[in-house]
Amino acid sequence: MTKQQPAGPLLAAAIAFVLGALCVLGFAPFAVSPAPTLALGGLFLLWRKTASPREAMLLGLAWGAGCFLFGVSWIYVSLSQFGGMEPLAAAGATLLFCLYLALFPALAGGVFRRWRRNTPRDVLLFAGLWTLAEWLRGHLFTGFPWLAVGYSQSPPSPLAGWASVLGVYGLGFIVALISALLGEMIATGWRRPRSWLVILLLLVAGGVLHRMDWTQPVGAPVTVALLQGNVPQSLKWDPKRLPLSIDTYLRLAKTHPATLTVLPETALPLYFNEVPREVLRGLTSHGSALIGVAIGTTEGGYTNGAVTLTADLATNAYAKRHLVPFGEFAPPGFAWFFRFAHIPMSDFTAGPPRQEPLSIVGQRIAPNICYEDLFGEELLVALPAATLLVNLSNTAWFGDSLAQPQHLQIAQLRAIETGRVMLRATNTGMTAMVGPDGVIAATLPPFVTDALVVQAQGRTGLTPYARWGNLLALLIAVGACLTALRRRQGQSL
Repeated sequence: MTKQQPAGPLLAAAIAFVLGALCVLGFAPFAVSPAPTLALGGLFLLWRKTASPREAMLLGLAWGAGCFLFGVSWIYVSLSQFGGMEPLAAAGATLLFCLYLALFPALAGGVFRRWRRNTPRDVLLFAGLWTLAEWLRGHLFTGFPWLAVGYSQSPPSPLAGWASVLGVYGLGFIVALISALLGEMIATGWRRPRSWLVILLLLVAGGVLHRMDWTQPVGAPVTVALLQGNVPQSLKWDPKRLPLSIDTYLRLAKTHPATLTVLPETALPLYFNEVPREVLRGLTSHGSALIGVAIGTTEGGYTNGAVTLTADLATNAYAKRHLVPFGEFAPPGFAWFFRFAHIPMSDFTAGPPRQEPLSIVGQRIAPNICYEDLFGEELLVALPAATLLVNLSNTAWFGDSLAQPQHLQIAQLRAIETGRVMLRATNTGMTAMVGPDGVIAATLPPFVTDALVVQAQGRTGLTPYARWGNLLALLIAVGACLTALRRRQGQSL
C-alpha cells in the first residue's frame, strides 16, 4: 500500500476554521461544555502534523477566525445598527478585529511547532502556550478576554469548580490539557491509559472544588430589585425621549418595592447633577438605590458611574476604571474612528484603579460596569471588603445577539472566582442573580420591561483565586512549558 499523503494546507485550514466555529458552541446560549475540548483537541492534532511554524500559525489563524467571527459577530451589530457606521465599513472593522484576535492562537501555534519535541509532554506545551496566549489577549492593548475557553465551563460543567482556585485562565489550561490528552490518545491509537486517569482526576477534582464553601454568609439577606428598563438604544439618547427613560424606571421602582433598587448602566441619560430631585426621591421611595449614571468631574470631563442613594439623598459613587476602546474612549492615534461611528458619550474619563466598596443597606457593594467584569483580577481589589458584586450594563448596544447570554456566562465565572453573589441589572438583558457557586439563581427574559426582585446574601472570606489572582495559573502554564522542554537524559535539544 502507498503511504497516505497528509491533507493539503487549504483543507487543513478549512478544518481548523470549522473547529474554531465549533468552539463557540461551548459558550452561552448553547453551553455545550465539551465542544471547546473537541475543538482544541482537533487543533492539537492539526498542529502535530504541520511541517513548519508558519503552517501552524496559519492553522491557528484559521481556527481563531472561525471562533471569533462566529462568537463575537455582535460587534457588527454594535457598529452598524447602533454606532451609525456604514454596513460595509462595519463589516470590515469587525473582520479586522476578529483577525486581530485570531493572531493569538496563531502565535501559540507557531511557538508550539517550533518547540515541540514529539514526546507525550507536548500536551503540556500545548496547554501552557494556549493559556499564555489567552492571558496575553486579555491584557494587550487594554485586553479583550471574551471567549477565553474557561468561560465555556460554567455550571453545570464538572470542571467549573477549578475557577475558585485557578480562575478562568487556569480553567482554560485544564480544558486545553484535556483536549491535548485526548488528541494524543487518538494519534497513538488510544495506547495511553494514564491519560484517561489524568482526565478523570481533573473532572473529579473539579466537582469536589465546586462543592467547597470558600466564603461565608455575612449579615442578613437584602431584598434587591434589579430593574430592566428595555429602553431602545435608538431612543435612549434622544432628548425628546428623555421622559421615556425616567418614567420607565420610576414606574418599575415604585411597583417593585425593595431595600435596594438597582438601575443599569447610564439608565438615566443625564449627568447625575442634572437628575431632578423628585426623580431621585421617587427611586428611593421604598429604600436605597444604586443608579448607573454619568458623573461630571471637576476637570470638566465625565465618568461612567454608579451612585448610591439613600432615602435622605445622601450619595457615594464609583467611577468605571476599565473603559472600552472605541466605545468609551479613543486610543491614541484613533480619533478618526469617530468620524465613521456616531457613539454618544464616547470620551469618558477612567476612574482610579483602587476604589473602596460602597457601603449601603448593611452591605459593602463592589460595582462593576458593563465590560469591566471581563477582567476578573481587577475585581479582586475590592476584596475581601466587598460582600456583594453588582454589574450594571447597557447591552442594548448589541441587539438580539450572542453578547447577552455570553456576558451572563462571564458573570458566572466571576461569582465562582470571588465566592460572591453577582447581581446584574441590565437595560435589555440578561438581568440576573448568580450565586457564589456560579449557578444562575434567577433571571429575567431579555427585551422585556420588568424588575427582578431577589434576596441577596452578602458573603465574606476569600477563595484561593481571590488570594492569588492569575499568578498561580500563569506559574502552572509556564511550568508546563518548561517541563515539556526539559531535556531528558541522553536527549539532545
